Amino acid sequence: MAGMDSIRAVLLGAAFWLPALAAAAPPVLLRTAAQEGSEPKFIADGKDRIVGLCTDIMRAVEQSDPGLRFVGDQQWKPLIRVLAELANGTEDVSCAIQPTPEREKLFNFIGPALYAIDYHFLARSDDNIVVNNWDDVRKLGPGAVVLVNRGYAAGEILTAMGGFTVDASSPRAELNLQKLVAGRGRLYFHRAPGLNRLLQRTGTAGQVKILPQVMASAKLYFAASKQLDRETRDRVAAALFSLEKKGELERLMHKWD
Repeated sequence: MAGMDSIRAVLLGAAFWLPALAAAAPPVLLRTAAQEGSEPKFIADGKDRIVGLCTDIMRAVEQSDPGLRFVGDQQWKPLIRVLAELANGTEDVSCAIQPTPEREKLFNFIGPALYAIDYHFLARSDDNIVVNNWDDVRKLGPGAVVLVNRGYAAGEILTAMGGFTVDASSPRAELNLQKLVAGRGRLYFHRAPGLNRLLQRTGTAGQVKILPQVMASAKLYFAASKQLDRETRDRVAAALFSLEKKGELERLMHKWD
């Protein structure tokens, strides 16, 4: 009996120190980055701080699962580089990425949809253009260049529709807005929410207008590198589903819409 008492004492002691060890375990670091020109996902707040919907979502995931921690969300990178590093495994996750057939070959999309986006055309304020459907764009003729960010899912949408001239040479929204204002494109194809904030930030609000017709819609998800282990992917997904169930994802979307 003395031996059994000793074993019982060890087990009872373990009940106290095992949780302490688990709590003291270092967090799993998830490498990520802030995507340039992606309002409201990531927004510059002064010189050295990045805020926005995705930073809020990542902080909420960390609160839901304290064993997870995102690193790199205060470092700007163009989306093209973000996706390349996610594909080669030098980044682990990226917030609010639109699935496409090509991307689904490269990444794992996890958890619930974070929010939905609508695609609009932007035009110069003095242009009396009316676009109600894709045929209206095709009728403009090959000389009416449609601008789109290089490497964005918007480019795949335009390619699938076809029948017009597309310029996808610029990787950033700021550059395409400059080209639009300068007359180097008739339309710029980009997604909302975040368009009004984008025009304000770039100083083009008085020169560029957002055409009201929604041309396409999509849902955005967390994307994970194929090299990220399944257990960690499942933990991130579980935290996101928990936030969805509590209504936290919807609340954060309204905060930044």
